[in-house]
Amino acid sequence: MMNTSSSNLETRPALLQELRSFEKGGFFDFGHPLLNRIAESFLKAAGIGAIQAVSREAYFTATEGLDSSGGGIPPEISGNKKHRFPDLRGENNTKSLEAMVKHTGKESLQWGLAAGVYSGLTYGLTEARGAHDWKNSAVAGAITGVALALTSEGSSHEQIVQGAITGAAISTAANILSGIF
Repeated sequence: MMNTSSSNLETRPALLQELRSFEKGGFFDFGHPLLNRIAESFLKAAGIGAIQAVSREAYFTATEGLDSSGGGIPPEISGNKKHRFPDLRGENNTKSLEAMVKHTGKESLQWGLAAGVYSGLTYGLTEARGAHDWKNSAVAGAITGVALALTSEGSSHEQIVQGAITGAAISTAANILSGIF
């Protein structure tokens, strides 16, 4: 006689192995490691970007009540530029929800773009040069910084140059520090 609890225990490792295989191989296969890496990085970062955008807006919405009642909101947080989503205070809940979805989608796209471009460039440069070093990180970071600066509203020449310098510096530092820790 087969016990159902022992049968569940026997299938549990198979389920865990199946879930672990997603971590190793990804959720999809486009036939080339470069495309797989770009798509996986894009999706993961876009999800993180959406969570970040919604949680930031939830924080500001929650603190807005404290600010109006005189509760201890620091002056650097309170102010006119508190909300990143200015259209969120719509005429009704439907307008506010539409604004939230629109702005969260845009932010998700920016995060996904950054991760996909950076991941694809580092992989491509590593394959082309035959080495994974700080130079690949610097070039990929600079191009990713430029791509992010171009997606922001009203990007100027100075913002694009700053994005390139910042992206190169951060990714180079991350590459160098990853070898230390």
